[in-house]
Amino acid sequence: MYDEEVVIIGAGISGLATALALHKKGIKSVVMERSETLRNDGSAIGIRPNGWRALDQLGVADILRPTSIPLQRERVVSLDGGKQQDISLYHCIGETRCLLRKDVIDTLYAALPPTTVKFSCELESIELDPITTKPILKFIDGNTITKKVVIGCDGGKSIVANFLNLKPTKMFTASTIRGLTNYPHGHPFDLEFTKFKKDGILVGRIPIDNNMVYWFCSQASISKDEEIWKNPEVIRQHTIELLLTGTFFRGTVMVVGDAMHVMGPFLGQGGSAALEDAVVLARNMAQLGLNHAESGSEVIVHRVGKAFDQFVRQRRTRVVRLTLQAYLIGMLATSSRLKKIIWIMLLILLFPNQNSHVDYDCGDL
Repeated sequence: MYDEEVVIIGAGISGLATALALHKKGIKSVVMERSETLRNDGSAIGIRPNGWRALDQLGVADILRPTSIPLQRERVVSLDGGKQQDISLYHCIGETRCLLRKDVIDTLYAALPPTTVKFSCELESIELDPITTKPILKFIDGNTITKKVVIGCDGGKSIVANFLNLKPTKMFTASTIRGLTNYPHGHPFDLEFTKFKKDGILVGRIPIDNNMVYWFCSQASISKDEEIWKNPEVIRQHTIELLLTGTFFRGTVMVVGDAMHVMGPFLGQGGSAALEDAVVLARNMAQLGLNHAESGSEVIVHRVGKAFDQFVRQRRTRVVRLTLQAYLIGMLATSSRLKKIIWIMLLILLFPNQNSHVDYDCGDL
């Protein structure tokens, strides 16, 4: 597949990781980014062992490891009852670290061939050519391009997801503030993910290195928050119905990352899940010969559709479980005492080993 017949919409973590995975399998792609420059702002992102396995496959894990320190445990402190729970992370086969989002974005971008990402290209709509069935992409600036394959990595408010008639993401019942604090002379905190809970408010703290600390504060939303949180920080949740039955591709157009399975941050798996997507998708496309397919070949559409179908089959159960577990954990922090009992029972029933999500291995690229 030559001449950049694959178009990726969005140069966030998902889009850049997908482009890099395809590049490593010999499939050329171009990433269309709406911003004028690389969007490497934001706070931090937790990467669990399963995410590091994906980063290893992408060939950038060893570049990112020196930017952060491995965490030793999680600590949950209830200020309501004075209870404390310590969870060692040494039982995990792998490592858990908190990375600056800027470091992740910059590293993925630097690993791509020059000119892979095209800036100031904001997608307006998609339609299919009535004769060739190829996707026609229309951009805000009036430009139109036709390509064979389109992969939507454009987040929770995905234009590509709208084309696929996926249900829009919904406002979650909690609002979160996130930030970074730099301690020039070093912070005093242990190497742990610490969470404090009181009266429905959750405050978390994670050291990134010896100086930088990531923190967040979550609490139940109130009605006026709906206008305040119309920005990328909003916590949204796909319905479980969508993940169980949704069609995430149509012909040679599909979605991955947050555009496919946006989830609350309560499990710390959103970024790692997007990295897994990239590895699994590129592997499936290469296995069906799309890294050797001739441009213009009629068989490409069939191969792409088969690769997309295999990807969805392989990823659906994984992202359903991640999204459902994150949802239930999030509801624990924002519900009444009676509802909390229900959520706890469901967590115990559905996820008897609540740390098993970090054991997932996306496999070789």
